[in-house]
Amino acid sequence: MSEKSLQELFGSIDIYVFDQLLKGRFVPGMRILDAGCGGGRNLVYFLRNGFQVFGIDQSLESVAQARRLAAALAPHLPAENFRVEPVEHMSFGNDQRDKTGFDVVLSSAVLHFARDEEQWHAMVNEMWRVLKPGGIFFARLASTIGIEQQAKLIQGRRYHLPDGSDRFLVDEEKLRSVTATLGGEFIEPIKTTVVENLRSMTTWVVKKGEEGKGARG
Repeated sequence: MSEKSLQELFGSIDIYVFDQLLKGRFVPGMRILDAGCGGGRNLVYFLRNGFQVFGIDQSLESVAQARRLAAALAPHLPAENFRVEPVEHMSFGNDQRDKTGFDVVLSSAVLHFARDEEQWHAMVNEMWRVLKPGGIFFARLASTIGIEQQAKLIQGRRYHLPDGSDRFLVDEEKLRSVTATLGGEFIEPIKTTVVENLRSMTTWVVKKGEEGKGARG
């Protein structure tokens, strides 16, 4: 299979989202929400293969791009599936006509943009709220894991990284504590990639229990 055809099939999908596909956790027919979808880089495969795809982003331009992508690859999907909204204040699930919930919520490179602890927990709680019992929450987010000496604390959980960026960073203890508070279950070990000691990206994949809770701030 050529590189071009792989690109056409999967787009610029996060390799760890692709890993979940290979493990058979995401199957056609599932309702998938990309919370912070950007232009839809993680959605190409899902749009092509019979998933019920939804997305939100704060950027009007990004949502417009995601809608164009969906119109080209899955024209049966309503444009309203893609909305300009912040992760911490989603309209999904608030309408009496839309109480179904999602089988999967994706959060790829979004949570580390939180301003502070309060906003981070608000985003996690909102994504957890719209997830069905038994559903899968997948997040890739920046962490201090493996770069504890390089990350310089600013305040709270905000750090200055060697790559020049300021990010809200978590650690393993934080992810385990929040998962327990939510009533979630790890279905993957916590995996972290350290990029030349400039930044550290961690994968957090959990299943929602039958009685979902909220993450305390």
